[in-house]
Amino acid sequence: MNIYKFRDLILEKLNDNQVTYNHKFDREKEELRVERPDNNKGITIALSKAVNKAKNDIKLVDEIAYYVEETLKRMADDEGIDAAEAVIYPVVRATSFAKESKQGDPFIITPHTNETNIYYAVDFDKSYRLIDQKLLEDMDMTKEDLTVVAHNNLMSLPIDVKMETIQDNDFYFVNHNDGYDSSRILNTDFLNDMFSKMEGEMMVGLPHQDVLIIADCKNNVGYDIMAQMMMQYFAEGLTPITSLSFSYDGNKFQPVFILGKQKNYNKNKDKE
Repeated sequence: MNIYKFRDLILEKLNDNQVTYNHKFDREKEELRVERPDNNKGITIALSKAVNKAKNDIKLVDEIAYYVEETLKRMADDEGIDAAEAVIYPVVRATSFAKESKQGDPFIITPHTNETNIYYAVDFDKSYRLIDQKLLEDMDMTKEDLTVVAHNNLMSLPIDVKMETIQDNDFYFVNHNDGYDSSRILNTDFLNDMFSKMEGEMMVGLPHQDVLIIADCKNNVGYDIMAQMMMQYFAEGLTPITSLSFSYDGNKFQPVFILGKQKNYNKNKDKE
């Protein structure tokens, strides 16, 4: 399936619900912009990354169309968010991610590592909205209030881990597909519990928002496998973060560049 066919399928799916949206296609960037007709607020879809992930799986078209519709519903000019009722979570993004909304309002950001920053999102169950300065003021909250609420909500998220051993190295995958898998890197209790189980060096990866990878690297092949996993997941993710892995010593993260050499390994990872 090529980018143009994928674009047309998304637009057809949106039109099936008899709601008219404006759209623009950037041929050079291979991006589809879908907007509400009443206020021109919208969302941009990186089609090349989506096609790479979808391959021949038509289900992803339905997922993207549903996400677009739910997000655009929340972009009405009269949208109001009650701070007392809002469910807020931290989300991790690359340092290259946008620093302000399309309207020019700066997002609320907390530094995390050299490769990542922490943003904050109001969760709407099927979609979310990143919190910018204007929204924070409308919610009558301070940044300190925001970070405390977001952290407390994060700690309540379940963490199910799947493990696979490859050539004597243990790899742990967190993949709930709830939009906050990468955010679980901010749960220090979980990280330190994992650290206590390590026999080798603990490596942590967040290639995109819907997966967190932890590796117990006991030999050189383990680093090699981790590097290949990170590149593959990073290329497939709709919201990529970083292809670099982090070494975790129980206290801080250190970005590590690993040049993978092994061409093949026995890994049947789940597709998101």
